[in-house]
Amino acid sequence: MLEELRTLVLFAEEGSIQNVARRLPLTQPAVTRQIQRLEEMLGTTLLDRRQKPPRLTAAGSEVLARAKHILASVQALKAFAADAEPQGVLRVGLAHGLSDASVAGAIAGAAAAFPKLSLRLKTGWSAELIEQFERGQLDAAIVLRPADRQCSDALGIERLCIVEAGGTETHLADAGTHMSWVLSPEPCDARQKLLSSLGGERHRLVVAAEIQDPAMQMEWVRRGHGLGLMPLRLAARGLPDGLALVDIEDLDLSLQVVALRSPHLNRLANAADAIAKAVGEAIKIET
Repeated sequence: MLEELRTLVLFAEEGSIQNVARRLPLTQPAVTRQIQRLEEMLGTTLLDRRQKPPRLTAAGSEVLARAKHILASVQALKAFAADAEPQGVLRVGLAHGLSDASVAGAIAGAAAAFPKLSLRLKTGWSAELIEQFERGQLDAAIVLRPADRQCSDALGIERLCIVEAGGTETHLADAGTHMSWVLSPEPCDARQKLLSSLGGERHRLVVAAEIQDPAMQMEWVRRGHGLGLMPLRLAARGLPDGLALVDIEDLDLSLQVVALRSPHLNRLANAADAIAKAVGEAIKIET
């Protein structure tokens, strides 16, 4: 119907079928058929053909006014859809294990490039965020997954390290049997990876304290309450005073950082991609 409405508007501007045919360009019979189709669709007569050249009827004038409004709305809608600048609310989930200052700064920097974007950033355990993403409660999620499962949307690898109070000199062989741990509550991604790497026998892991806040965890470790986990990229920039790295030998404590994106992001896709890319850069270990 849009083409027929455009033809009616052109007829009102040009005043004759011949001039409309020249502007489109179409043959005069084709223009006439478009007007007739519109009359059939609307069930009314738009042109008074008793006059030479034909003139709009009263109904035709009313339809013309509405046609202009419809066509203007369609044009505005096209302009809205074609606007490349992301705008609106973007709901992003971020795994707790990635919610440190460097990643936060990277996300803030990426989001700042889109002034019309309103970011809703939520942290949580990966399993929870994946469930919320699948229910449509998040537009994107950056989560941690086992590194042995290859994902096409992987951003990089998050390598974990074990830390202890300075001077403790823990042997890795004793880490699972005799040593206590200071860990985040279940279902912490790092904790699950540790359990898996140690053989998955939960009863062998002695948890002295469950603390979600990373800074408080490290303080408990520094005071000698047990071993702790932290991203190797953060340890590489300098351990807090009173902490030391445990030599984990060949123990694999790697997790894959994966970006999940809704297929319905439309214009927000550019912003989601920029945030994911920034996180990928932030988790790289500086060499």
